Amino acid sequence: MTSMLSHIRERRRVLRHAIDVEKNFAEWEESCVPSYLHSNFLAAFVSWQRLFVAAELAAQFVPDCRRVLDFGSSVGELSHLLKFAGDYDFVEQDAAAANYLLANNERAHRVTLEEAPKGGYDAVFAIDSLEHNEDYADLLAALAERLAPDGTLILSGPTENAFYRLGRRVAGFQGDYHLTTIFDIERDAARHLQRVRQRTVPFGIPLFRITAWKRRRSAAP
Repeated sequence: MTSMLSHIRERRRVLRHAIDVEKNFAEWEESCVPSYLHSNFLAAFVSWQRLFVAAELAAQFVPDCRRVLDFGSSVGELSHLLKFAGDYDFVEQDAAAANYLLANNERAHRVTLEEAPKGGYDAVFAIDSLEHNEDYADLLAALAERLAPDGTLILSGPTENAFYRLGRRVAGFQGDYHLTTIFDIERDAARHLQRVRQRTVPFGIPLFRITAWKRRRSAAP
């Protein structure tokens, strides 16, 4: 816990120095940055804990990770928690977030989902990104295709339950850009992959669900 808090405090300091969220809130609202830098540290901690849990699941199921694809990466804070040997490819439509990531991570490569090689990634992440898309089912199918034969997909998303909606309102976020829930996303993921682990945050409270998925053993590479 001490190392987690130290990491969060340091990364918040770095982000605050580079990004003026209060002045440019509308530009950054749909990204995770306002959550990471929220003035209420407890509210911010929930956002950061998702990343720690996602990294833990990746380390468990892909211990020899060499290539990562981060779909909807925002500013790439996840990359600072992962242990992997190769490149960090990311898909991010927001230019400000993508430019920040490219300028601050020498291993980062911006790609489109179409450019990302099929079967090319040991770990694929979609952390609180798919719920922003109406075509999440098609995106899930494409992400599953990008997994190496023994690769792992890590999903995270808000439950949109009453407790989550209350917390979002108290934190000052609208959330009208969330077009679906993690439950719908997981149902579609199960069409392509097998869920092997599920976690909820914060500390087991179901505000967010983080899950790990593998190819079914009968599925072709």
